[in-house]
Amino acid sequence: MVEHRMLKVGDIAPEFVLPDQTGNEFSLTEKLRDGALILFFYPADFTPGCTKEVCAIRDIHEEILSVGMQVVGVSPQNRASHSRFSDEYGLPYTLICDLNKVAIKMYGANGPMGFGVRRVTYLISQGQRIQAAICADLRINKHEEFIHKAILLREAAGMNTPAHD
Repeated sequence: MVEHRMLKVGDIAPEFVLPDQTGNEFSLTEKLRDGALILFFYPADFTPGCTKEVCAIRDIHEEILSVGMQVVGVSPQNRASHSRFSDEYGLPYTLICDLNKVAIKMYGANGPMGFGVRRVTYLISQGQRIQAAICADLRINKHEEFIHKAILLREAAGMNTPAHD
C-alpha cells in the first residue's frame, strides 16, 4: 500500500471532483476561480472534535470571506450525513463527500495504515499552489490559529475585498 504524504508549500494542489452536501459536483479548479481556498480535512461528522472544529471555522467565516478566501471541508461521510451536519450547525461553507477517500489520499490526510482521516488544513492560492499547511490531529485550536494567521497575512498584503453576498 502506498502511503500518501502531506503536500508541501509550493506543490500544485491536485484537482478533484467530488459531490458536496447538496449533491452538486465540486471541482477544486472551478472553486479557485473565486479566490484562494482554505481546504480542511476532518475525520467525521457529529464527533465532538470535528463539531468543535467546523463551528470554530463557521464563527470566523465572515473574516475569511472579507479577505477574499473561501473554505471547504472534506470527510468520508455521505451526502445525507453532511447535509444534516451542515444544517444542524448552520455551516455557511461547502462540505465534500469523499466516500472513497480520493482527495483525502491525494492530500496526505489518510489515517495511519488507511484507518480514519487526519486533521489537515491547507491554504491554496488561486494559482492552485499550496501556500501553507498544517497537520494537528488532536489540537483542533491549531487549525483555527492557522486560519487566523492566513487572514492576517492577507489583510497585511492588502487583500481585503468586500464580502460576497
